[in-house]
Order: sequence, then structure tokens, then C-alpha cells
Amino acid sequence: MMHVDKGDTTGMKAPSKISVVVLTYNRSQQVLETLERFSALPERVHLIVVDNGSTDGTPEHIAGRFPNVTLVTARTNLGAAGRNLGVASVSTEYVAFCDDDMWWHPGSLSRAVELMDHAPRVGVLSARVLVDEAGETDATCRLMARSPLDPTALPGPSLIGYMAGSCVFRTSLYRQIGGYEPRFFIGGEETLVSLDVLESGFAIVYAEELVVHHHPSALRDSRLRRRMLARNAAWVAWMRLSWREAWRATWAALSVLRREGAFVRDTCALFAALPWALTRRRVIPPEVEQMRETVRRAEALDDDGAPGPDASTHTM
Repeated sequence: MMHVDKGDTTGMKAPSKISVVVLTYNRSQQVLETLERFSALPERVHLIVVDNGSTDGTPEHIAGRFPNVTLVTARTNLGAAGRNLGVASVSTEYVAFCDDDMWWHPGSLSRAVELMDHAPRVGVLSARVLVDEAGETDATCRLMARSPLDPTALPGPSLIGYMAGSCVFRTSLYRQIGGYEPRFFIGGEETLVSLDVLESGFAIVYAEELVVHHHPSALRDSRLRRRMLARNAAWVAWMRLSWREAWRATWAALSVLRREGAFVRDTCALFAALPWALTRRRVIPPEVEQMRETVRRAEALDDDGAPGPDASTHTM
């Protein structure tokens, strides 16, 4: 399934409490630039790179340029679930994530450890993302900062979702939840994990002082991502939400699939997963549903022009 190259860790002064898992696929040049930026951090973090079955020589390039990196190579592209392979190599209390076109700002990882150490209720920290050279705060982050949920005793706004490429987890919680569902591949993969984190009694927090830089790659298939987002949202609803919401999510998915093409094929794939999803059905508790309802109300106000969180904090 995978190969792990531990690399040469001689002389490294890695913090004892946090590792970073970087996910990459066929973006050799970008991931090398990202690793170069990590090598310049004041924190000498333990870096784990998961190559998701690249065909452009990415693993060889990483091994040649960065022998101190732990390199995990998957035989095929596992999508978001590739992160699960990285976490299997983590031996620290906390684990941070980023993609191959993202990197953590100096000092942010050390600060994340401090925040988690002093806030035992927090299971996940979602960082502020600065986009492109201009460094504009990502729109989702701006709206997370306005979350309507109660932040009492938390180091930042309380959330019902997070951004997978710019977050920090308690490693034990990630393993308890089971990480990302391989069947989802990619697209809203955080949603199911978020619901399970909240059900477990941990909080998800937006930590604005933690910064991740994101220079989005042009190598993206936006139509495919939209289709997978819609499909995965329906699957999550089947597994965790009320039947009323499951119907709404299914109808929304069908609308997207009809608009984006490949309707017959994608619809067959959507409903073929129904037996699988139902065997995993576990409806979220009332307190988590109440959090979602609070966010929905705020979204409705936002639609009317008043301040409120972005829908992505609801659907992530």
C-alpha cells in the first residue's frame, strides 16, 4: 500500500510535540518550493510528505533534495485519505497539515502547540490562510472569524468546520475519528470528520494568529471538484444528518451533477454508495445539530446583508 522512507534525521532539532504532514500529487516543483520554505522555519519540525502516487518523479526529487524528510509513497492516488498514511508515521502529540501549495508561517506551529496545551477542549485549530503574493485573507477565514457560536473558554471563535490544508489536530483525536474517508476521495472531506470531532466532545476553533500561506496551483479540475463536493455532501447527510436534510443534500447533488455533465455516470455512483452509507449511519447528537442550526440562522442573516458566517463553515 505504501513505502516509508524515514530519511536522515541526524542533527535535526524537531519539537517534541508537533509534526507536519504535507500532501502532494504530481506537483513536483511546487512541493519542492514548499519544503524549501519549511526548511527556513525557526521551528525544526518533523516533516512527513505523503506522495499520492505521483507519476512526475516527485518522490525521487524529494528524496534527493530533502533527505531529512520522512517520505511516504502511496501506490495510487488516495485523495484526502492520503493524509491518513502520513499520520501513521506521526509520533508527536499534535499534527499540522498543509498541501503542496501551502506552508506555515514562521512561529505559527510553535504557537499552535501553546494554544493546544492550554486549551484541552480544543481538538482542531483552523489557521488563517493568506492567498497569493498579495497575502489577502481567504474569504472563508474572514467569515470564520465572525462565527456566531459561543467561544467561552476557547482561544478563538468556535466552528463547526475547518480547512483541511491549514489545520492542527490532536493526533490521538485524528486517530480516534479514523481520519478521512477514502471513498470521498476529495472535496468537502472535512465535513464528516468535523461532525465526528464535535460529537466526541472536542471543539474546533479558528485561530487567527496562526498563519498559512497559500499560492493555489493552476493544476485543478474545478468541475470535477464541484461534482465531488456535491456527492460527498449527500453521503455525509446519509451518514450523519436527519432524513429531511439527507433528502435536501441528495436533491442538491443531483442538481449539480445535471449541470456539470456526466449525469448518468455520477448519479449511478452516488446511489451505489447508499447501502455502504447506511451501514455507517449515526445521527449527530442534538447539541451538535443546535450548533449547525445557529450557523444556519447566521447564514440567513448574511444573505440579507447582515454580518454572518460563510456557508462553508456550515458545509465543511
